[in-house]
Amino acid sequence: MSNNPKLDQVDRSRRKFLKSTGTTAAAGVISAYLPAHASGAAEPARESEVNHPTVEGAVPITLRINGKDHKLNIDPRTTLLDCIRETVALTGTKKGCDHGQCGACTVHVNGKRVLSCLNLALMHDGHEITTIEGLGTPDALHPMQKAFLECDGYQCGYCTSGQIMSAVALLKEPCGPDDSSVKELMSGNICRCGAYANIVAAIQQVRKNG
Repeated sequence: MSNNPKLDQVDRSRRKFLKSTGTTAAAGVISAYLPAHASGAAEPARESEVNHPTVEGAVPITLRINGKDHKLNIDPRTTLLDCIRETVALTGTKKGCDHGQCGACTVHVNGKRVLSCLNLALMHDGHEITTIEGLGTPDALHPMQKAFLECDGYQCGYCTSGQIMSAVALLKEPCGPDDSSVKELMSGNICRCGAYANIVAAIQQVRKNG
């Protein structure tokens, strides 16, 4: 207590204010962590509502991915990459630069490789799309997947699915027999770990055995 009544009154008011705001803030934090039934909140949305939220302006499309039709309602601005990863939940296709510069998002559309981050999903309604999940299985690997394992054509693995998808597409494209020709056609796929020599070796192994 001071000898100034006005200062004492201000001090008491400040302490009262801090006490009340502190209690309110604490209550807010605690309620955020309480179960829904304890806090009186509404029940969580059903799974169907979570997986298929209503999107304003959504358009219906059918994406045929790895031989299976997916009937979807999507925002027309959704990229093929985001649709594959976030909506269809096939996460083998990776988001790297999201600007078409690294190749990590490469998939096949009607048998040809495309950068899924640069394509709108709406553009591929009814098209045949293949992702890394549709290329082979652990029990029945695609020859290119097997070659990548045998030649140690990966390190961190983040770019590997895109590398393999481009490499498989390369098998059907005009390409000279030498390593430099392979490097040219694979130049759109970046490996930040620097496993390029082993990647080329894996591709050449499949080409020679094919």
